[in-house]
Amino acid sequence: MKKVLFATTALVATAGVAAADVTFGGYGRFGLLYVEDAPNELSVTSRFRLQIDATAESDMGVTFGARVRIQQDNDDPIDTADVGAPGSAPSGFFRGDRVGTGINGVRFFARSGGLEVGVGNIFGALEYMKGQYPIDLGLTGHSYDYTAYNFRGDAYDSDEGGAAGQNGIEVTYSAGDLNVHVSASDVNDRIAAVVGYSFGSFNVSLGAQDSDSDTDTELTASINGAFGPADVTLTYADNGDDGDHVVLAGRFDVGAATVVEAYVADADYFAETSYGIGVHHDMGGGTSIRGGISSNSAGTTLADLGVRFNF
Repeated sequence: MKKVLFATTALVATAGVAAADVTFGGYGRFGLLYVEDAPNELSVTSRFRLQIDATAESDMGVTFGARVRIQQDNDDPIDTADVGAPGSAPSGFFRGDRVGTGINGVRFFARSGGLEVGVGNIFGALEYMKGQYPIDLGLTGHSYDYTAYNFRGDAYDSDEGGAAGQNGIEVTYSAGDLNVHVSASDVNDRIAAVVGYSFGSFNVSLGAQDSDSDTDTELTASINGAFGPADVTLTYADNGDDGDHVVLAGRFDVGAATVVEAYVADADYFAETSYGIGVHHDMGGGTSIRGGISSNSAGTTLADLGVRFNF
């Protein structure tokens, strides 16, 4: 991650603000993706993500900031009409068409100590809960069947063909080993809350949500712990009328530079039990070779292999 610090008076527009801190970072990835029975079973896959974080601190020690992303996947459409319309996810509002040709919705925040208030394109309490992303399988993440809440709550949307998106508000608080996250939005009138606590090498998190949608997540819980070279997570979600979703996932260190990831997931709305295994090999300098193979909830085999570089 590269940092550019602007501290000249010409760039500081508000009296009392000492400096603005602007950070650029992100990643690129490219490789091959296999999808069983797709029109083109083997294809090139790629993504470029540039993230911009900007902050300024007042004389009273309060930090104000914003985050935006510019992201492009090789399969993004270029049509930006009807940005912010419902997508194809169970919640109806997670973008299914992945328009990514411009700046996404902005998340603004104010932070003091362990307390932070965010508005706009919020992270979302359930999305940000520890245990929802226990691994990042292969190069592309595959079908993300190992995300138990299944995108049935508010989440930071990296796509969008412009500075638009679903607006929300959230409050996070951390003190020692305790973390609390509460979020709300007009999408299905959602209100969600997560409490997490770490003790030693273990973390336990519990989340709940009230929503007008019968298929939004109502309750989710996870426990994560280190067992020697393995990091293991068990996550459960009650996804409303669609039923339960359970995930067991693990990360295993193999030598100093290689990590093996694996998962098995089942849900009442799955046609088949989903499972997969993947490998990340660190080549240094923020670069890695990544690949994986999985069988998703529809019984479709996916496989990928490629390179990711962080900057």
